[in-house]
Amino acid sequence: MRALPSPLLVVTDRTLVLGGEQDLVARIDALLAGGARWVWFRERDLAPAPRETLARTLLERVRARGGVLSIGASAALAAGLGADGVHLPGGATPADFAAARGRLPDGLIGVSAHSIGEVEVAARHGADYATLSPIFATSSKPGYGPALGPEAMRAAKACGLPVIALGGIMGERVRPCRAAGAAGIAVMGGLMRSRDPAGDVGALLGAWKT
Repeated sequence: MRALPSPLLVVTDRTLVLGGEQDLVARIDALLAGGARWVWFRERDLAPAPRETLARTLLERVRARGGVLSIGASAALAAGLGADGVHLPGGATPADFAAARGRLPDGLIGVSAHSIGEVEVAARHGADYATLSPIFATSSKPGYGPALGPEAMRAAKACGLPVIALGGIMGERVRPCRAAGAAGIAVMGGLMRSRDPAGDVGALLGAWKT
């Protein structure tokens, strides 16, 4: 089983950061300063050219701090940039996993899951990890069904794949996820909207360790 780059996966969404793309770069800089070392570049709504430009900028920033950048959805973009991995969307097929591994033979292949069944599929088809969401209710990405609760991590862990808890995880919600078997936590809205991004990263990592 492959080790994860960090117990904290930062998920980007420039629409949650006042100012958009330029402020997203500054936000990632602040999160890196606070100790973040793994970033999932999402931004799927951007056109190909600006998405590549923004991804390249963030890759330079993350690498400068010794971190890892995963590209959302596009193994082709990840390979073209020389990024560290790809995070496939929910519903990825066996062909999607095979194509990602073909483009990124040594890359980190992740996938979004919204049920234990989807985690099982990811495990069977060679993913290195899966995010499972929503663990708690969240306003950032509504529409993925009811909150699964941290206890869902126990069943997910039994699939034999590192599973990262995603959805509404900040503060006191970190420890229950780890206690239930999460391999890490992923945070989007809580860090994209944060008034103290570096401090909040430190608090999340501290809560994970205790």
